[in-house]
Amino acid sequence: MNKEETSRSSDTARPNAQRMRSDSNIPHPSESANISSQRIRRLSSPSALLHGEVRVRRASLKYADAGLAGRRRSLAYADLMAVFYPPNVMSQPTVTETPFESAAWEGVADTEGVANWEPMLEKAIKSIVSIKAQCVRSFDTETSGTYNATGFVVDAEAGLILSNRHVVNPAPVVAQAIFSNYEEVELQAVYRDPVHDFGFFRFDPARLRFMQAESIRLAPQKAKVGMEIRVVGNDAGEKLSILAGTLARLDRAAPEYGVGEYNDFNTFYLQAASGTSGGSSGSPVLDIYGDAVALNAGGSTRAASSFYLPLSRVKRALDLIRRGECVPRGTIQAEFEHLPYDELRRLGLDMSIETKMREAFPESQGMLAVRTVLPQGPADGSLRSGDIVVSIDGQPVIDFVGFEARADASIGADLCVGVWRGDKAYETCVRVQDMDAITPHRYIEVGGGVVNSLSYQVARSYGIPAAGVYVASSGHVLSSAGAWRGTVIQTVGSTPTPDLDSFARAFAALSEGSRVPVRFFALEQPHRQKVAIMSVDTHWHALRMATRDMRTGSWIYGDLPPPTPARAIEPQTAAVGRLPPSLAPGDAVWPSVVLVDFHCPYLVDGMKDTQFSGPGFVIDKSRGLVVCDRDTVPIGLGDVHVTIAGSVVVVARVRLLHPVYNFAVVQYDPRQIGDTQVQDLRFHPEYLAGERRLAQGDAVYIVAVSGDQSPVVRHTRVASRSMVSTRECLPPRFRCMNVEGIKLNDHPACQGGVLCDDAGLVTGMWTSVASQDSSHKDTTTMTGFDVCLLSQTVAALCGFDHCPDVRSLDAELWTIRLAAARALGLSPLRIRQIEDACGENPRLFYVLGILSTETQASKLLHTGDIILEKNGHLATDINDLGAIHDDKLVRLVVLRDGQETTLDVPTTPLPSLETTRVIHWSGALVQLPYRAVQEQVRSMPSSVYVSCTLYGSPANCYGLRPGMWITEVEGRSVATVEQFVAMLEHMRLDRSFDSHEHPMSNVQTARYVRLTVVNKSLVSRVISLRVDNHYWPLWELIHDAATPCGWKSIQRI
Repeated sequence: MNKEETSRSSDTARPNAQRMRSDSNIPHPSESANISSQRIRRLSSPSALLHGEVRVRRASLKYADAGLAGRRRSLAYADLMAVFYPPNVMSQPTVTETPFESAAWEGVADTEGVANWEPMLEKAIKSIVSIKAQCVRSFDTETSGTYNATGFVVDAEAGLILSNRHVVNPAPVVAQAIFSNYEEVELQAVYRDPVHDFGFFRFDPARLRFMQAESIRLAPQKAKVGMEIRVVGNDAGEKLSILAGTLARLDRAAPEYGVGEYNDFNTFYLQAASGTSGGSSGSPVLDIYGDAVALNAGGSTRAASSFYLPLSRVKRALDLIRRGECVPRGTIQAEFEHLPYDELRRLGLDMSIETKMREAFPESQGMLAVRTVLPQGPADGSLRSGDIVVSIDGQPVIDFVGFEARADASIGADLCVGVWRGDKAYETCVRVQDMDAITPHRYIEVGGGVVNSLSYQVARSYGIPAAGVYVASSGHVLSSAGAWRGTVIQTVGSTPTPDLDSFARAFAALSEGSRVPVRFFALEQPHRQKVAIMSVDTHWHALRMATRDMRTGSWIYGDLPPPTPARAIEPQTAAVGRLPPSLAPGDAVWPSVVLVDFHCPYLVDGMKDTQFSGPGFVIDKSRGLVVCDRDTVPIGLGDVHVTIAGSVVVVARVRLLHPVYNFAVVQYDPRQIGDTQVQDLRFHPEYLAGERRLAQGDAVYIVAVSGDQSPVVRHTRVASRSMVSTRECLPPRFRCMNVEGIKLNDHPACQGGVLCDDAGLVTGMWTSVASQDSSHKDTTTMTGFDVCLLSQTVAALCGFDHCPDVRSLDAELWTIRLAAARALGLSPLRIRQIEDACGENPRLFYVLGILSTETQASKLLHTGDIILEKNGHLATDINDLGAIHDDKLVRLVVLRDGQETTLDVPTTPLPSLETTRVIHWSGALVQLPYRAVQEQVRSMPSSVYVSCTLYGSPANCYGLRPGMWITEVEGRSVATVEQFVAMLEHMRLDRSFDSHEHPMSNVQTARYVRLTVVNKSLVSRVISLRVDNHYWPLWELIHDAATPCGWKSIQRI
């Protein structure tokens, strides 16, 4: 995984005497000279910054000093000689023939004469691996997902592989390495540097059966400008690519990949024009002797430049890990930059200091300067932006490596830092903090989201203190309050949450189903706090804490105390507001208006979003029944909250999703609202019975709810009536069809409402219809519908407390004019019958498409059939054909191929809640194929349909995509969901499918399962999926009317 450059937690206690100024009384910068000498000491002269003897470092070996005898000429020397000798006398060596420097020059034994790239690469390739990884949870700077990258063996005996930090990943990661002979081994992330872009995986060398891994030596000292290099790795997703380049810079600033992302700092980078891309992260940068001189890390999007991490700090960490020791990393929470002397002089650097530094470090062309200091960090109040670092503990320091080496060796102690500020020299003591204390190693899974301690990396990006609870993934619960990724939670309820432990305690003190305030701020605007209401609906997901095992890199889960069970119903009464007379007849409708919020925890049934809201209308206050459109409540799996009178919020559940028309019914317990005087929506009896319908030109009032929940009333007229047109959606989801819609001349911007007469009697519903355009982008259209479409539902639910029997012909219908029907063979007698029945707008309906190929109705009806009669009556009303109630068999007369044909068509029963069972397995959400799916396929491969896959899961990694059917598991047919679950249970109990324990950790690693999958084009293929029950256990969601939300969860593993 190659990161590209775009334009691109705990507080540390320290005494006030170690800081330049106290927190309570911070002086103006102009007062710095008067600061107490106990915190920072002003020195009498620049030379006082350097207490010890300044040793002049010997310059590097020059060609003239090395002696040409016994070594080959360098390229530069050969080029010079070619000026004086004709080409036929001296042939110039090519890059592939002669290295930049000889083996003796580099300090390596040259046993084979002339070094060559080909044998070196042939040997090195055996040590370079392609890494396939899954980041299973969003965490810190990383988001969940899958990626490919590169690594290389640096210790074959210990099984250590070096790669980038953004590959090893601070988040939980499941990774495998594939060697050049295509052997695969499991990897454990054993170390990732908190700042620099490197880390180590460990594998079991005994798992390699057909080759012997070899180590690549780290040689950071060999990097030189002009050196020819080869970058070998998994470039652009290819398993092996070899890219050539020449080192152009050794002192480039660390690349920046974006605010809030992982960024390296306090180090130099190497640069070359090798043009690496995604997948080459972690590739070794090799010289001609096969030594790694740098580590490939990133590249530019605007040029062919690639950026390599120097290996000096990597080599130190490797030596410690080999000895089984921890890698100490100290910090003062300050970022430095290396500035050239001309810029330093503009900052006020004294010439005497520059002279001494140039003498001591003749190869360096600059010094370190303070770029930023993190608030409340160890250096806050002691160092300032623009300070020029001269010495540490009296010894001169010139580069990042020297500074970090002293910090790493002084954790918990004070560093005496000498700086030049403006035109004066200062010396200050700063306590070195353990970087591990501000690097998160735990996270909490709450409501499908992830929170962790705010890391040093993220805090540095935004210039805020490295403390707090950071939202890495909002999930179901936190997103209800709008606390998205990139926010910091400050309080839950009234409990402050400065760290993860206090956050866990605050959640345990809440009540399930309650609504509590949450205070937080977004990192982009840390000065602006927000307070929002969070719904505590944790019943969909596990509440647990994961802790990284620092020895193995594995993450161990532990359950956390859940919120207390929901309390007994406590009735709440609110006054229903009355509208002024100027908004009549809205005052007759408004007591029935409520606000419905729907939040689905999983993207099933073709969902792309999780949060929906819109107006609802009480149709039976005694039963708590509310009707709304299906753009507000699109599916049955989710949490429903109904706000009544703008004051009382009650929990509801989905009672009915009409399978044909654009409305849903939710139900709340009426005891929750006490004596709140809501009213049933009053329907016009003639319009509800279908005896009258709104026609073009009719005057109506629209009473609607605006975006800010305020009432909108407008007098207008019906513009037209026409069939509602919606497209097939991707992914497949419910779409309104086989119904006539109403358009108004002038309708206000609103979320929805009703159409009524001047007495407030409802004659039509005004709803939002969801669809997609030709590019599969979501669209919504406001459309009116006749209230007679609700009559069967109102009668069944309000009268008998059961859902109506809704049936279908499994055909999408559309209008056809008589002229077209005549051309298709419709007789003159039929035409006269239709003209007499329909009056001024004669029309018929024909079969535009078949909605399911699995039913009897779909086998009898054909595309293009014109429906003439239904049960002996002319079929000129779409309401008689779109949704059929109670008739299990209808007799149709259709015009097919110019002939009238009589068909006895069995109707297909449609469920009131389409999906009642969802299975999670290996990150895939599996369910029965719902109606919208059946519409888009010729035939059903099986009843095991993959509706969604979760990022970072095995399903997401190994090619099990949404919209696929699983037909076989390990060669055994699974035609139904029941067979699929039984097969999963069989694999769990069968020892041959048991997960086996990784030899280096206590985490269970699973084996591969072979699946046969089929897409909607009925193309089948076989994939192998690695089951991971540690991060992705098997569980089910089953509809249960006895629970408050209508669903219950069953854990299978």
